[in-house]
Amino acid sequence: MALGLLWVSGPWPPASADADATVVEEILEILREKEHISAAQYQALRERAQQEATLQAEQAAVAIRAENLAASASEPPPGALQAFWKNGLRFTSADKAFDVKVGGRIQNDWAVLAPDDDLQDAFANRAGIGTGTEFRRARIQISGSIYERVGFKFQYDFANSEVGFRDLFIDLLDLPAVGRLRIGHFKEPLSLEQVTSDVHVTFMERSLLDALVPGRETGFMLQNDAFEQRLTWALGAFRDTASDSGNGFSSDPLYSLTGRVTGLPWFEDGGRKLLHLGLAFSQRFRDENTVRFSSRPEAHLAPNLVNTGNFVTDAVRIVNAELALVHGPFSLQGEYNRLFADGSGESVGDPAFDALYVQASYFLTGEHRPYKASEGAFDRLIPRRNFDREGGLGAFEVAARFSRIDLDSEGVSGGTLNDGTLGINWYLNPNVRFSFNYVLGRLEGVGWTNQAQSRFQVDF
Repeated sequence: MALGLLWVSGPWPPASADADATVVEEILEILREKEHISAAQYQALRERAQQEATLQAEQAAVAIRAENLAASASEPPPGALQAFWKNGLRFTSADKAFDVKVGGRIQNDWAVLAPDDDLQDAFANRAGIGTGTEFRRARIQISGSIYERVGFKFQYDFANSEVGFRDLFIDLLDLPAVGRLRIGHFKEPLSLEQVTSDVHVTFMERSLLDALVPGRETGFMLQNDAFEQRLTWALGAFRDTASDSGNGFSSDPLYSLTGRVTGLPWFEDGGRKLLHLGLAFSQRFRDENTVRFSSRPEAHLAPNLVNTGNFVTDAVRIVNAELALVHGPFSLQGEYNRLFADGSGESVGDPAFDALYVQASYFLTGEHRPYKASEGAFDRLIPRRNFDREGGLGAFEVAARFSRIDLDSEGVSGGTLNDGTLGINWYLNPNVRFSFNYVLGRLEGVGWTNQAQSRFQVDF
């Protein structure tokens, strides 16, 4: 009798309420036939069992609906953006169709410049003696991709109280055979040092070779990689705008074709050991327009010490060779650049200018220079341990560089400058870096200059 009553009054599985009620009715019928319960008890227990089965079925349905609502709330709609930090503020949709990054950089430089008396006399006391500070770069940018197939970037610089954009382009991504088509204002693909971002180069300023390297222009560029990113290539056509606005219009055909190829014949341990080779070429049509090449002694607060002045040319051709070696914490990098100009005037023939640099660096804390194979360039350093209260020191790098530029040729007397640079970098974390550089420069046949400078940098 007790077992029967417990069976009758116990919980009934809601998923099979009708079947359980039939079993209960059979049990109650048996109990009534054996006269263990009266007809009145049979009817009362039968109604109670039906009520409890109905209630539990309703409660189970409510619980299932609540679970479904919770599940749908935890899974955002495909187009909803989720915010997170990855070396910058990122917004990414659940379906990965939209990806937006908000970033920027601050570079505050301080310098002491001390040219010798001979250099001061030659430049009429305008060789840059003194001390000072500047915000070398103060930029903000937004970049990302839309529907996975279209990329974009716009970057504005507010340094020196002048607002102007740097990168401003649209990418068509994952195109068959050609990979990516970029349209807008961006760097021409020439020189390892140039295509590596200024926040990731080893020294505060790029080498003297950079004076012969084109920077940003407005144009079109195809870019792709092959053999598991062991080979990269880029080819672009550009319009000379000579302005941070990226705009240019004239009757002169001021166009350029620039291409670059890089290879990784050796790549191990995720880039901890690698050998990079690169070659680039640029044909620049000028049609009897003026050009000029000049360079500071690798300190932006210093004046130009070598300068060709303006001269007329029909065309300029640039050939640039690259080499870089990474072996654990040690790295070696160098480039050679040869520029040929087709003179168009009685006083100038066909001048050719040279520039080169070689540099070495070593991480005292064991890191290695990170390499972005898809771009054929160096990338952001991630310290093994950030600078923190628990005793983390960040990463320390020491470096040395020699560079040279010769702007004397065929009626052009721009001068020849040699620089030796010693540097140390302290990476507090992936986004903060302090640097110190000492530069000893010699303008051949004139004199020497000494420059001590430091940079405090935040980028994300």
